[in-house]
Amino acid sequence: MSQGRVELGTSVGYALKEAASALRAAMEEALRPLGLGVTQYSCLEVLAHRPGSSSSDLARATFVTRQSMGSLLQSLERDGLVARATEPAGGRALPTRLTAAGRSALQDASAAVRAVEARMLGGLTVTQEREALQLLRGMVRALQDEPGVD
Repeated sequence: MSQGRVELGTSVGYALKEAASALRAAMEEALRPLGLGVTQYSCLEVLAHRPGSSSSDLARATFVTRQSMGSLLQSLERDGLVARATEPAGGRALPTRLTAAGRSALQDASAAVRAVEARMLGGLTVTQEREALQLLRGMVRALQDEPGVD
């Protein structure tokens, strides 16, 4: 670093943001013909793994605000991809689940996203791919830990 500034060419954080932006753009391009965006796809994927999730749970899992998730769920429900309970199961949360159309859309979307990821990882060996995943998970853990706490 010079004069306290970040050198973009050697900044891991900047390279990570650049990679995330490139990945998102490639995913958006792959999902567009299916009528989905990355956040919609992510929501469907989370629901496949966690049926009955609330809007708040889905917002946290897909990195959007609760308000954004509310609008997104209304859109997905209108398109017949998800169904939401009309009454809360307990508390105030309305559980959401995939419909048959949602499961079908997710199958196509998952294939498109896997192809993007395969393209991204195409130059790596299996060992490098495993190491990259471990490094990224380590970075996430380091940032989620409280500073100064060992």
